Amino acid sequence: MNDRMTTPWGDRVLARFPEDPRDRLRAWDASDAYLLRHLADREVPLSGTVVVVGDRWGALVTALAEHRPTQITDSWLGQEATRANLARNAVEPGTVRLLTTQDPPPERIDVLLVRVPKSLALLEDQLLRLAPAVHEGTVVVGTGMVKEIHTSTLNLFERILGPTRTSLAEKKARLIFCTPDPATARPVNPWPYRYTLPDGIGPVSGRTVVNHAGVFCADRLDIGTRFFLTHLPAGRGGRVVDLGCGNGVVGTAMALADPRAEVLFVDESFQAVASAEATYRANGVRGQAEFRVGDGLSGVPAGSVDLVLNNPPFHSHQATTDATAWRMFTGARRTLRPGGELWVIGNRHLGYHVKLRRLFGNGEVVASDPKFVVLRAVKR
Repeated sequence: MNDRMTTPWGDRVLARFPEDPRDRLRAWDASDAYLLRHLADREVPLSGTVVVVGDRWGALVTALAEHRPTQITDSWLGQEATRANLARNAVEPGTVRLLTTQDPPPERIDVLLVRVPKSLALLEDQLLRLAPAVHEGTVVVGTGMVKEIHTSTLNLFERILGPTRTSLAEKKARLIFCTPDPATARPVNPWPYRYTLPDGIGPVSGRTVVNHAGVFCADRLDIGTRFFLTHLPAGRGGRVVDLGCGNGVVGTAMALADPRAEVLFVDESFQAVASAEATYRANGVRGQAEFRVGDGLSGVPAGSVDLVLNNPPFHSHQATTDATAWRMFTGARRTLRPGGELWVIGNRHLGYHVKLRRLFGNGEVVASDPKFVVLRAVKR
């Protein structure tokens, strides 16, 4: 859905990515608008290096394009949305610098704008990585919806950068104001985090996991993945995809079970794919592997895959939606060879079996417990 956002720098037409006429979610919210109004009302100088962290769909850098900002994001989809929104609003290529959370940050930052992420760990990692570039005169403003900003959020800004306070709420959004203090003793960055997997979960029992900040359940094995690991299909070689790979533990398990397998790890999070590759390398796996950041199976040739393993997310930021799962399932059906299989784990209440039967014409329960279900669909 294209939507018009009115800003102090003019109206901007924005959309999420990929564009879907059925998607009624906006590409911006009240916290983006609040931050932009604050910058204009307070006449914050934007002539220096402006860095925008966590800009979800490019609304902030599109509005501020004339000030040549740098965007830092963990989301491939968010970065593609930004490219599309910049083009949609006739912003010249190269005006906005696009970086990922895995890229080296700018050496000096004069204005730091932070869209508070869902993950406190990702915020911690980004603030610690950016802190050396912040100076005493840097303007630091965070923004988010009231439900996204907690005492722990403010404590991170204060502990890493300097004294921090918040604004009054407007339209359920709030701003964070931080005054950098060069004397602040910053903690050592704990990310990426490593831990050892428990026993009893198949080929990855006792193996090492490496998690970059922001990856789901970064300090332990989540119960859904644990259940999936104990019910994976037997090694059969061929082309295997760990779709929405997270830290890559599922794909690594398949590679350890059968070194003949060619495993593609794919996720839209730059942090996740970096974690998957680090996990794979840390365990000395012998075999062929590819690590790709992108929108599911887009770009993977049709009929080229033997097995897809998938634990689809059912949230897009704060919104609950099955749009991502549906794209993953349809992508799997397109890329699987005849006889190829899609294995999915999900919460029982999500009803993925209905979608799989609609797409594949079949679907069976491989395993279940009171919370999770593992499903298998075969491409005929």
